[in-house]
Parts: sequence; structure tokens; C-alpha cells
Amino acid sequence: MDVRMNLFANPVTGKFLKYMNSAGKVVSDSTLPAATQELVKIRASQINGCAFCTDMHTKDATAAGESAQRLHLVAAWREAEVFTDAERAALELTEQGTRIADAAGGVPDEVWAKAAEHFDEDQLAALVSLIALINVYNRVNVLVRQPAGDYRPGMFD
Repeated sequence: MDVRMNLFANPVTGKFLKYMNSAGKVVSDSTLPAATQELVKIRASQINGCAFCTDMHTKDATAAGESAQRLHLVAAWREAEVFTDAERAALELTEQGTRIADAAGGVPDEVWAKAAEHFDEDQLAALVSLIALINVYNRVNVLVRQPAGDYRPGMFD
């Protein structure tokens, strides 16, 4: 499968990605735990079939010290006992927010309430922003068939 467009060479997408990265910095600088942020990015990327982002965020998580066991279990987090209740609430909110078109009424109140039990308002704001942002990245990469496998942690810093 060939990439349809070089996102980094095109001036429009280059500028767009620069602004998206700036928005991402707001989230990464928040008090939402870094491990939770990576789990959210991985799960949304899995759901959306974004190999580029799945590759990137599993490698970033590994570089940050995340265990291989937890990374292998992200797709089956409901049955895995290696995630905290807060991480599980974030993963559920991620799934509901990513699959929003599949839900007749959007994100259920009980999913939001569970997340609110574990995260304060600023962390919830960061979580909502992160879910929205990773879904945008996923869609851009899937649209252009961005190839996966060559990412190295820190290469976009």
C-alpha cells in the first residue's frame, strides 16, 4: 500500500499538523497521567485501524517504561487485570468517544460518571481533548495511508 500524500512536505498539512501538535502539548502538559494518555492514544488508534499511530504510541509507551504485558492487553482491557480503575474508566470513555457514531445517544451518562469518579475537571478536560485529538490524527493518517513501522521515539520532538 502506497502513501497517498506526504503530510510533512505539503505546506497545508504541515501547518495543520503543527497546530495539532500545539494542541497536544496542552494535553501532555496537563495532570492527566502520562501512562493513561498513551493507553488512550493506543486504544483509539486500534479502533480506528491507524497503524502509524498504534506503532508510534506503543513505542512511546515502551520508551516511557510501560510494560509489554499491559501494551499487549490494551485491545482486551475489559478482561485484563493489569489496568487501574482509573485507566479502565479512561479506556471506556475513549471507546465510547471514538465509536460515537455507533451510539444512538452519544457517550452514556454512566461512562462519563465513572470517568468523573477518577479524574478531576481539568483531567477530564484533558481526556476529552486527547480523545478528540487522537481521533483526528488517526483519520488523517488513515486517509493518506501513512505507513507504519519506522517510527522512533522522539523523532518528532
